[in-house]
Amino acid sequence: MTTWLVTGGAGYIGAHVVQALLASGREVVIYDDFSSGLVRRVPDGVTVVEGDVHDSAQLAHTFRHHTIDGVVHLAAKKAAGESVDIPLLYYRENVDGLLTVLEAMEGTGVSRLVYSSSAAVYGTPADNPVSEDAPLHPESPYGETKVVGEWMARDSGVAWGLSWSALRYFNVAGAGSDALGDSSVNNLVPMVFRALEQDQRPQIFGDDYPTPDGTCIRDYIHVSDLAAAHVAAAERCESGVRSDVFNVGTGHGYSVREVMDVVSEVVGRDVNAEVVARRAGDPPATWASTERIEAELDWRATRDLSQMVASAWSSWQANAER
Repeated sequence: MTTWLVTGGAGYIGAHVVQALLASGREVVIYDDFSSGLVRRVPDGVTVVEGDVHDSAQLAHTFRHHTIDGVVHLAAKKAAGESVDIPLLYYRENVDGLLTVLEAMEGTGVSRLVYSSSAAVYGTPADNPVSEDAPLHPESPYGETKVVGEWMARDSGVAWGLSWSALRYFNVAGAGSDALGDSSVNNLVPMVFRALEQDQRPQIFGDDYPTPDGTCIRDYIHVSDLAAAHVAAAERCESGVRSDVFNVGTGHGYSVREVMDVVSEVVGRDVNAEVVARRAGDPPATWASTERIEAELDWRATRDLSQMVASAWSSWQANAER
């Protein structure tokens, strides 16, 4: 039985990954500074180390004390628009944080990594669906930090034998249970819920993009499907496969207006969204080619957008504390 350390394991995605790893029969240790993670997301009986990913001594102690076999690295800043305004914070948290984790792994002989990357590495792709072999042209500091993270993992694989997989997430939504829902104001679906809760109109950031209805198109992936992809990637690392990158999406794009329509159906009323100015760093359209992950990890998404929104809405209503 292997033991995986999950950085950011009390976060929205991290908590689902922890549950999926446990369900697969693996042991889990959560490493989180609780700057955005929630204690209520931590399963009973799971070991938690409250710590900063920049603390190399604590990381090394954790790896040794708990006999860690692999790391799922999720702890990072993730808002593309915010990263344009405060880029150095993103480089410190995302690049320096991963650097410290990798150094601690090398120093303690932990040689398996599942890395949380992003579709932001592509920027505005020339073609959709975008494949993993497409050129990387990130359009925000956030996306740039994810490219650098992939380089660091790749170079570590060459230098000291790290076995790694990078998962390029598309837009994550939904909840595996009411206790594990997304409370981030940086993600579209909870942004809409927050606006409705405050009797405000949800915002659409630009309707003049070169898309059929003028709003951005994204591939939305249910968080439980995403968590299952982490288990498949962990298994690949355990088998000794050296490296690869995988898109994690459904292979289908939805516009922001289409998402608003689905939310309206789920909540039972027109959300009456208003159009405001574009955000910096938002490409017009991106959705995933999923051929590689389906073929090599035997993984595919099983939940649609309606299920994502319905589960997210159920969780939002169940949790008064945001």
